[in-house]
Amino acid sequence: MLTDLKDLEYDELADLLADSGEPRYRAKQIFSWLQKGVESFDEMTDIPKKTRENLLETSFVSTLKIREKYVSKIDGTIKYLFELEDGNCIESVIMRYKHGITICISSQVGCRMGCRFCASTIGGLYRNLTAGEILNQVIFAQKDIGERISNIVMMGIGEPLDNYDNVLKFLHNVNHSEGLNIGYRHISLSTCGVVDKIYKLAEENLPITLSISLHAPNNEVRKTIMPINSRFSVEELLEACKKYIDKTTRRISFEYALIHGVNDSMDNAAELAKRLKGMLCHVNLIPVNKVEERKYDKGSAADIRAFQDKLLSLGVNATVRRELGNDISASCGQLRKKVL
Repeated sequence: MLTDLKDLEYDELADLLADSGEPRYRAKQIFSWLQKGVESFDEMTDIPKKTRENLLETSFVSTLKIREKYVSKIDGTIKYLFELEDGNCIESVIMRYKHGITICISSQVGCRMGCRFCASTIGGLYRNLTAGEILNQVIFAQKDIGERISNIVMMGIGEPLDNYDNVLKFLHNVNHSEGLNIGYRHISLSTCGVVDKIYKLAEENLPITLSISLHAPNNEVRKTIMPINSRFSVEELLEACKKYIDKTTRRISFEYALIHGVNDSMDNAAELAKRLKGMLCHVNLIPVNKVEERKYDKGSAADIRAFQDKLLSLGVNATVRRELGNDISASCGQLRKKVL
């Protein structure tokens, strides 16, 4: 089987070249080319022809195909449906902010976590993305828009910590100085709460931002919308978060999708504040996205503001996420679901 060079970390690439009799310094040249979105070895013009021929015998350069692309007329958000080389599809979203261009990327084809309010999990998990396939979303989106992407959010299709090894390799590669060189502090990773992997990630001590999809203040509510809660309770999850903060000294972001009549009452807000008060954290309130197969709706703007105000009054920092790309199904999983 051929090796996708984008699945290799820098040192692994250097080892592969050395094992085939090539000088290790070629790794710097080839690694740089890979990040530019080349689609064949022939595009690597400063690599000797003999080296390129040798690489063809053992390896390949993976690519992504833009199957569909939508640009919001409201705010310029771009939604991509990328087709992988095996025909599967994933989604990525480009969002423009004052501080730079952010891309939201996928980590799996489908998802097995089963969160009731999310379109990504409908149909279950097909497979994990490789490190190269995760990286390609950044590379080819950047190539398409012709502008530098400065921030990454791993909040697209899939559960990143359910694909731990490939995600970790991707993080190393996208941060590498010879590659896209995107700083760890500009990368956010979102998890629904895979507690054992949170502890494992803490040991990596990467200065990324960990986002926790909490979405409920207690087990009774959370288990009705997030099956992961049957495996890891709210108490176990928050304990892991505290240990993560202690280990990394990094603030955690708690994602909270406000679902009208489910988790958006003032009692819910008070209980959430009691759970989180004193932690180095921030609550990101998200008006829930409408998914055709689900019955959930968001509350009014006044309801959302009241929930935020309640948290703030109880000493918990909270903001409401700005909704982007409403006219192009920019929320996670919707475009892929329609096409499939």
